[in-house]
Amino acid sequence: MSGFDRALVWFRRDLRAEDHAALHHALRQARAVHCVFVFDTAILDALGSREDRRVEFIWHAVAELAATLGDLGGGLHVLHGAARELIPALAARLGVDAVFASHDYEPAAIARDAAVAQTLARDGRRLVTFRDQCIFEKDEILTQAGRPFTVFTPYRNAWLRALTPGRLQPYAVAPHAGALVRGDGSPLPALEALGFRATNLTQLRLPLGASGARGLLQDFVGRMDHYRERRDFPAVRGPSYLSVHLRFGTVSIRELAALAHGRTSEGAQGWLSELIWREFYFQILWHFPHVVERSFKPEFEALAFENREDLFAAWCEARTGYPLVDAAMRQLNTTGYMHNRLRMVTASFLVKHLRVDWRWGERYFAAHLNDFDLAANNGGWQWAASTGCDAQPYFRIFNPITQSEKFDAAGRFIRQYVPELSAVPDRYVHAPWTMPPLERQAARFAPGRDCPAPVVDHATAREAALRMYGAVKEGRAGPA
Repeated sequence: MSGFDRALVWFRRDLRAEDHAALHHALRQARAVHCVFVFDTAILDALGSREDRRVEFIWHAVAELAATLGDLGGGLHVLHGAARELIPALAARLGVDAVFASHDYEPAAIARDAAVAQTLARDGRRLVTFRDQCIFEKDEILTQAGRPFTVFTPYRNAWLRALTPGRLQPYAVAPHAGALVRGDGSPLPALEALGFRATNLTQLRLPLGASGARGLLQDFVGRMDHYRERRDFPAVRGPSYLSVHLRFGTVSIRELAALAHGRTSEGAQGWLSELIWREFYFQILWHFPHVVERSFKPEFEALAFENREDLFAAWCEARTGYPLVDAAMRQLNTTGYMHNRLRMVTASFLVKHLRVDWRWGERYFAAHLNDFDLAANNGGWQWAASTGCDAQPYFRIFNPITQSEKFDAAGRFIRQYVPELSAVPDRYVHAPWTMPPLERQAARFAPGRDCPAPVVDHATAREAALRMYGAVKEGRAGPA
């Protein structure tokens, strides 16, 4: 028997109609089900640019979601404004008993949902939420002492021990779609009506919507077993490229985890570990929300960063003089994507070579990454800065030249994004300033003219970073 007469499903970062927990439960529990997505001005107004690939990505995903719901016999209300106000107002207009949605774990989203629940309750309605964007959440994976894990490997082991087939089962939607209200919904506003302009998203040929995620997944299934051996090489097709789809829920985490868990290869198990890292950072953010503003390890709040604006600008604008770092930053600036190995290299370079506060880099990535996720971005930056939980040791400082030689030996990735180095021989493309004069003349290349000179010397910068971190570890924090 249905628990509700009418329900409203509120889509947020779960923009698909397959294997959707909230939609499944609403269809099972209510006689009539409406659906809604809000282009929330509380989020949109805070964006720094009116040309944001993520907004355009969402726009395409919502368009496809509306069409899919239409094919199932329903529709999608697409609203633009403050979700805190629009959701209770729509619930009242439609006369629903409950609003169904997926859990969110970010502080701002938690506050938004609490406000919506409070307003709904005043009208005698309910906000009902479900786990959907992860396999385990909140307090579901704890230590034997009942505390949250702060080290990844024990967390992963506990995660794998707790995994049951039921956790990976999809939530069926189509068999229950008869409860969708026929002819329901409203038109999708044009991107310009939302206050945004088109970007280069479609020129990048990034597969969009749930159908795009499906195509990427089908491509990756054939490569998954080789993931571990290929994942660190930016010029090789190694990753799944599904991160933006996971971020906005155009693909189900249950389907991805089931595919990886069902294979025994090192590649599949390595990819599953990356999915578990994502959930590790979710639960860190949930249990320790202070990481949004402060270092997980409080002693590192005393780090004496130099925070030179000119060096930060050189990093942002791909003018550091280190080809791998600059190529990675150009990839980010022109596509909204950065290879995972390069995220570690560029973050380490900013914090430990340029001695710029990790929060500056975190904010820059947050503004430019298509797949920006607060938990993962914060976790990654604090890992690189050695300020986070289970982070790399402070004395581990990536050498951008040796990283380049190891993971882009022929300079294929570098030359793709820094074509100024196209004529530089492979042996010098990682550090072109070391090229002898005769070789420079043959390549018609001059460091400082055809590419920036290095903004810092690696060995000198490394020693300064060790002094800065060492001062904290020894309790004598001050200028490095």
